[in-house]
Amino acid sequence: METENMLSVENLSIDFVSDKKSIRAVENVSFHMKKGEVLGIVGESGSGKSVTVTSILKLLPQNARYSEGKVLFKEQDLLTMNERDIRSIRGKEISMIFQDPMTSLNPVFTVENQLVEAIRLHQKMSKKEAKKEAVRLLNLVGIKDAEKRVKLYPHEFSGGMRQRVMIAMAISSAPSLLIADEPTTALDVTVQKQIIDLLKDLQAKIDTGVIFITHDLEVVADIADNIMIMYAGEVVESGSTQTIFEKPLHPYTRLLINAIPKENKSSGRLPTIEGNVPSLADIPRGVCRFADRIPWIDATAHEENPQLREVEAGHFVRCTCYKHFHLKEEVKGG
Repeated sequence: METENMLSVENLSIDFVSDKKSIRAVENVSFHMKKGEVLGIVGESGSGKSVTVTSILKLLPQNARYSEGKVLFKEQDLLTMNERDIRSIRGKEISMIFQDPMTSLNPVFTVENQLVEAIRLHQKMSKKEAKKEAVRLLNLVGIKDAEKRVKLYPHEFSGGMRQRVMIAMAISSAPSLLIADEPTTALDVTVQKQIIDLLKDLQAKIDTGVIFITHDLEVVADIADNIMIMYAGEVVESGSTQTIFEKPLHPYTRLLINAIPKENKSSGRLPTIEGNVPSLADIPRGVCRFADRIPWIDATAHEENPQLREVEAGHFVRCTCYKHFHLKEEVKGG
């Protein structure tokens, strides 16, 4: 059985420098993944999810600073690598699927041209062999009539089909780790499920690890082995998928689960979470960052400078406020 971690992110902190002012976007984030594992990272926009994962491949803008931490991939610290060395990892060992395939695919080249280029970049293949491989990959991701459709341009595909092309491109190098950054956000619900099912199927076939980033907790319920909840640049809860859904503790996690539409709920408004994620410049420091969105909980329920603690094996939660939390509509103690 595989026991060693393929990826270890340790105490990662990232700042953005603007006008000589430094703003921390991600603070002391840690997580570990074994080969073939699927990790779901969940949180609203502005929670630090995308910054965390794009930092793994050093794809952050020039004003980003890695203030603390390590990103160990197969025991190599990616953050200490120069650009030449990281390119040998990026796209080959670790691939990424972005949210909007239309901005990732070049509109003036056919799908075949772009797939062939990606394949030959990481594999020693002739152009003829790469063309055959491009067709095989499109078939693998469920695109029918791949021999004909590979000749088309991106705009001739639907949104769901373009995302399948991006997935084909991402797995063309048989990566050890696939990062999917909200790959279903721009798609309708039916296509979302198709893409999730496709990723599940591919993950099983090629035994690649997957980091799946989303703002929708329900999306990762069926695909993730473990889930990490982020809020305002911090991890507020993490654990196995079963634990997160059956025994959620942090108020943010409970409110996210409460906001999932229930099939048996026939009337009433869909529950929402009050307020908004604070902007980077306004993130409160040294306190529970979620406190102002649950004002019905007494201020004494929150601890000063709350830490992420293991409350049971493999289950971590931040701040003691979870011990006193109840949904606003519940009767306290009921």
